[in-house]
Amino acid sequence: MNAEVETQPRGGVTPTWPMLRTLGGIAMMSGLLVVLVYQTTLPIIAENQRLLTEKAVFQVIPGAVTKRDFVVTEGGLQPVETGGAGTVIYAAAGADGGLRGVAFPGAARGYQDVIQFLFGYDPDCQCIVGSKVLKSTETPGLGDKISTDPEFLKNFVALDARLNADGTALANPIVPVKHGTKTQPWQIDAVSGATISSNAMARALNDAAQDLLPKVQRELATLLSGEDPKEAP
Repeated sequence: MNAEVETQPRGGVTPTWPMLRTLGGIAMMSGLLVVLVYQTTLPIIAENQRLLTEKAVFQVIPGAVTKRDFVVTEGGLQPVETGGAGTVIYAAAGADGGLRGVAFPGAARGYQDVIQFLFGYDPDCQCIVGSKVLKSTETPGLGDKISTDPEFLKNFVALDARLNADGTALANPIVPVKHGTKTQPWQIDAVSGATISSNAMARALNDAAQDLLPKVQRELATLLSGEDPKEAP
């Protein structure tokens, strides 16, 4: 007689349920670890970002030695310690206690991702007097020129940010122009080879300035009210 043909594998069939249960357990543990790492590092990241912003305030406001933080709310400016919700701005004072300027944030999408900025504003001349890139993933050597190119940064030494007659918006929108074609004090001369990043910076500044600067000008007296200003690091 012919030997019977073997139809089942010698080791038998691997049970499906135990395998799925093991894989599910591994997935759950991996997810818990990701959440744990995120929750642990989030406060550290936030604190580092706070320190970076605080240091940048004194870089974008020439001569500033102390600052106080305010929140721009629907009802006006409030000290940040009151817990109001809104955009945080920074009133910076000189050694004599006089207001040197106001630092305010802006953001716009560049080539890679959203770029975050901090700008310095002098209410006396109604002009932008400094800029700082807080967060960027732009291409090294190209897009990052907006934070390193000396000629480009000269745009933000005395950039016109005057308000209109009603004080409700900028008299002239801040716009980028092709490198070498700047003719007006509210224009930004773009960096050659980094047009997208330059445009993003101009857009971030214009959008933030149109929204925040009218409110800042209306409440200049409020900006240095109170005590215990934070000193420059």
